[in-house]
Amino acid sequence: MKLSSMDPALYPQQLAEKQQLLTQAFAPFSAPTLEVFASAPAHYRMRAEFRVWHDGDDLYYCVFDQELKAIQRCDQFLPASTLINDMMLALVEELKPNMVLRHKLFQVDFLSTLSGEILVSLLYHRQLGEDWVAEAEALKQRLSQRFNVDIIGRARKQKHVLHREFVVEQLTVNGHQYQYQQVENSFTQPNAKVAEKMLEWALDCTQNSQGDLLELYCGNGNFSVALAQNFNKVLATELAKPSVESAQYNIAANKIENLQIIRMSAEDFSDAITGKREFKRLGDIDLSSYQCNTIFVDPPRSGLDQATLDMVQGYEHILYISCNPETLANNLEQLSKTHRMIRFAMFDQFPYTEHVEAGVLLSRRPA
Repeated sequence: MKLSSMDPALYPQQLAEKQQLLTQAFAPFSAPTLEVFASAPAHYRMRAEFRVWHDGDDLYYCVFDQELKAIQRCDQFLPASTLINDMMLALVEELKPNMVLRHKLFQVDFLSTLSGEILVSLLYHRQLGEDWVAEAEALKQRLSQRFNVDIIGRARKQKHVLHREFVVEQLTVNGHQYQYQQVENSFTQPNAKVAEKMLEWALDCTQNSQGDLLELYCGNGNFSVALAQNFNKVLATELAKPSVESAQYNIAANKIENLQIIRMSAEDFSDAITGKREFKRLGDIDLSSYQCNTIFVDPPRSGLDQATLDMVQGYEHILYISCNPETLANNLEQLSKTHRMIRFAMFDQFPYTEHVEAGVLLSRRPA
């Protein structure tokens, strides 16, 4: 990251440049007018990680500045949530005089929420004994006077969880509050306020939908939990076990009754839905009972693999969220032959960087 670019006064210009670049990149697909969803210019990241620098009795956080090609001290971090910044100050003052907690500590990870919960992970280049556990418990008690905090200690082949290894986020979408369990080291949306805008946009795209929804790469059910209201039934797939477990938690917490999660990769599901292979893990799920006119995909940076790309073309409507517009454009080379783009959005999850999330809604072209 370039620390010098993190100036809220520069954000409107940077956002406009991203908007122009994205509009130009998708012009060959006859993209409609780009809908732009900006971020707050400061304190927007719900998670952050820092290396820890030991300098005699002093101890502080640091980050790598790509522009200077050097490690820079970082007592406060403008992109991180206010909660993380407050915890950074409180935690470092606790760690400095505590030789048990600071010994061979090399990294601190923070996972915060709009709901006020925060998870702190301390990473070590040594094994953690009972002395560490006792000191960490005492640290948690002191910090809990000011923060709703849980602590995790990590070392090679070790993981000590003091109470919980997750936080429960609360997102407000069109005035309705949704709860989401977010587990340490599992994927979560980094920019919670922009995540709320993404959910509202996806709901608007799918209002008055007919039939059922199929979602691939559902993660912890972030989208499928909210989108369930627009469909008769929702069938969603996710491969990562912790994310599937969180999705089940979120289904129950939000009292969603028409959503089913399958632990399966998108590639395997493509084989299952097309009848190429049978999978015992589907259990008693009758795929033929779903009348899915709409498919929702939020793939990794690599985009959709060829088999999945072929499969999604069979659906009337395709809602595609992408963390890599380049691979989205590559996938559209094929998808645009059968579908046309009717909605196009930019979600600035990552201010002061070149990264951006894009969303497109595609509908089948007339025969």
